[in-house]
Amino acid sequence: MRGLTRTVTGTALAIVMALPAAAWAQDENQGTQDDIIVTAQKRTQTLIDVPQSVSVVSGATLEQQGATNFSDYLKNVPSLQLVQGTPGQGRLILRGVNTGGVASTVAVYVDETPFGSSTGLANGAELAGDVDTFDIGRIEVLRGPQGTLYGASSLGGLLKFVTNEPSTDGFEGKMLGGVEFTDGGDASYRGAGMINVPLGHTLAFRASGSYRKQGGYIDSIGTAGSNVRSNINALESYGGRASLLWKPDSSLSVRLSALLQNLYVDASSFVEADPATLKPLYGGLTQAEYLPTFSNIQYRLYNATIDYDVGPATLTSATSYGEQLQSFRADYTANLGAALGGPYVYFDQLTQNRKWTQELRLASNGGAFVEWLVGGYYTHEKARIFQNLKTAVPGTPGTLTPIDLPFEFAVYNLDSRYEEVAGFANATLHLAPWFDVDLGGRYSHNRQRADQVTDGLLLGASVIDNLKSSDSVFTYSVAPKIKFGKRASLYARVAKGYRPGGPNVIPVGAPAGTPTTYQPDTVTSYEIGFKGETVDKSASIEAAVYHIDWSDIQLSAVVNGFGVNANGKGAKVDGAEITATLRPTAGLATSVNFALNDAKLGGDTDPLVVGAVKGDRLPFTPKYAVSVNADYQWALGGDVTASIGGSIRSLSGQSGNYDPAYRATYGHFARVQAYEVIDLRAGLSFGRYAINAYANNLTNSAGITAMQGLLGVAGLPRNANGAIGTSVLRPRTIGLNLTAGF
Repeated sequence: MRGLTRTVTGTALAIVMALPAAAWAQDENQGTQDDIIVTAQKRTQTLIDVPQSVSVVSGATLEQQGATNFSDYLKNVPSLQLVQGTPGQGRLILRGVNTGGVASTVAVYVDETPFGSSTGLANGAELAGDVDTFDIGRIEVLRGPQGTLYGASSLGGLLKFVTNEPSTDGFEGKMLGGVEFTDGGDASYRGAGMINVPLGHTLAFRASGSYRKQGGYIDSIGTAGSNVRSNINALESYGGRASLLWKPDSSLSVRLSALLQNLYVDASSFVEADPATLKPLYGGLTQAEYLPTFSNIQYRLYNATIDYDVGPATLTSATSYGEQLQSFRADYTANLGAALGGPYVYFDQLTQNRKWTQELRLASNGGAFVEWLVGGYYTHEKARIFQNLKTAVPGTPGTLTPIDLPFEFAVYNLDSRYEEVAGFANATLHLAPWFDVDLGGRYSHNRQRADQVTDGLLLGASVIDNLKSSDSVFTYSVAPKIKFGKRASLYARVAKGYRPGGPNVIPVGAPAGTPTTYQPDTVTSYEIGFKGETVDKSASIEAAVYHIDWSDIQLSAVVNGFGVNANGKGAKVDGAEITATLRPTAGLATSVNFALNDAKLGGDTDPLVVGAVKGDRLPFTPKYAVSVNADYQWALGGDVTASIGGSIRSLSGQSGNYDPAYRATYGHFARVQAYEVIDLRAGLSFGRYAINAYANNLTNSAGITAMQGLLGVAGLPRNANGAIGTSVLRPRTIGLNLTAGF
C-alpha cells in the first residue's frame, strides 16, 4: 500500500503541476464555469472544499445522456458498481465493499430522507431505491464511509438524489417525450412533465410526473427448448414528485415534499447460461419459463424540512416517512417440480418496509476560526417478509392455474422492528489561511426485535418470537486539509463506518452453535487525496488513494434451508481513483474516470455455507474500471446549438457470488469476463426546444451484471438442464427524446 500511495499520489500531483502556470495565476474573477455546489457535509460547500471524494452528476448531464436509472450513470462515477438481475432489485457497491449480504453498504438519500431499510432483516441491500431522474437537480456520490453524518449502512459511501426546489422567480414548465428501440426487443416509450408555479412572493409549488414503458428483450423457451413467448421482461415505471416551499422571510424556510413511484416488471432479467463458460444457452437471451413471474415495487417518501436562521446558527428539522413495498413471484418449477411429483411450482413473496425518521441539527453560519454542526437522529422502522411456496397445474408455459390443496407446502412470515437513536457533531477548524482540520463523531444505539412463524409440510409449524438484539457504536472522521490558494487542496481522511447487527431467526432443528445474533461490521478507511482546478475551470483533477480495513464482515449463510446472517473475519481494500476533466476549447468537455480496487477477503469462511477463503476477491468488484466521456457543443446560428458526444466504460474481470456449490464443482467461484460498453449521443437545441438522440451499448456487449446460485432450494439444481442464471447488459438501444420548456 505504501508503494501504491507514493506512485498514484505522485502521478496526480505531477498532472496538476504540469498545467500551465498562467492558468493558476489568472484573476479569480475570470472564471467561465460556475462552482459545483454540494451538501455532502450537511451544509452548502463548493466541491473542492470538501475533504473527501465526491462525484456530482448534474441534471443536465442525466438528460443529455438519456439516463433514467442507476445503470445509465455508472460511467460518471468512479468505483460505483450495480449488481442487478431485475429492475428495482439492485445492489449498489462503492470501493468494493461487498460480500453479497442482505444489508446495505451504500446509503441512499432523497434530499433529507433516508431510503430503504437499515437492517439485515428486510433485504435492504437488494432493493436500493432506483428513483426516476427526471427533474433531478443533481446526484451526489460520496465515496468512503459516511458513518459520522449519515449513520448506519454507509460503509462504502452514500448516493444522494438532490431534487430541484420550487422557485418564486417565475412560472416554469417542461415536457419530455421519448422512444427507444432495443436490438432483439420491443420498443420502449417515455413521457414526463414538470411545472413550477409561484403562489405569491413567499410561496411556490413544483411538481413533476413521469411514465416509462420499457420493452422486454428476453425470450421464454418454455419447457422443450423452443420459443414460446418473446420479450417477456417488459417494465413499466410511473410516478411523480411534488414540493411546496414557503419562505415568509430571509430567516425561515419550510419545504414539504412527496415522492411516489411504482415499478412493475413482468419477469426477471436473468438468462440461462452454461455454468462453466457463463455464455448464454440456446443461441440468445432466454429463460425456461414455466409460469408467469413478476416484481412490483412501490416507493412512497414524504418529508418536511424546516430551516430557521437564529443569527449565529441555523436550526434544521427534517421529518420523514418512507415506504418500500415489494411483491414478487419466482418460478421454482425447474428446482422443485420433479421433487414434488411434477407440478409447476412458484414462490410468492411480500417485502414491506415502513420507516419514520427525525433529525434535528444546529449548524453555525460560517465562522472565522470554527464552523460547527451538532445534531440528533431518531429512526423507527417496521418490516415484514412473507413467503409462500405454491403449486400449479402443468400446462401451457406462461399461464398459471393454481392447485387448491388442503395443506401448505411452505409458509414463512418474519416481522421485525428496528429503532435507533444517535447524536453527532462535526467541526471544521480554520487553523491557518492555508490549513483546516475537519473533525466528526457520532454515537449510535439501536435495538431490534424479530418474530418468526413457519408452517407447511416442508418447514413444519413453529413460532419463534421475541428475538432481540442491541448494539452501540461510535463512528468518527478526521480530515486535515492543506489549501493551495482557492483552487487546490491536499487532504487526508480517516473515517469509520458501521452496519448494525441484529437477531438471527434460527430455523427449527438448527445445529448447535448456530448464532442467535450477528454482530455489527465496521470499516476504517485511510485516504489521501488531491483536488485542483484552474481558475477558468478549463482543467480539473481529483485523485485519491485509500486503504480500507473491514472487520467482522456480515455474510449470508444457509442453515436447514433458511437464510441467516453470519460474521466473517474481515477484508481489505487497497484502491486509487482519479477523475480528470479538460475543457481545452469552447464547447468541448472531456473527462476520464479511473478506479483501482484490490478488494480481498482477509480470512476463511465456513466452506459449506459461504465457501470463500482468505485471498478471494470480493464479489462483483473489478480490479480496474476506466470510463472516458467527451462532448462537444457548437452554435449553428441564432439560438440553435448542436452537440455530439460519447462514452466508453471498461471493466476488468470480476469474481461472481460466493457460491460454495459452484466452487465445489469447478474449483473456483464464477469468473466474470472483462467487458466494455460504448455509448454515443447527439442533440440539437432550439432555445426552448431540444432533440437528443443516443445509442447505448453500441457494440451489444453482453457483460454480466449479476448471477444466481448454481443450486436452489433443498440443494437441487436451480435451473433446467444444469444452467446458471446470469443477468447481462441491456442490448444495443437507440433512443430519441424531445423536450420543450415554457
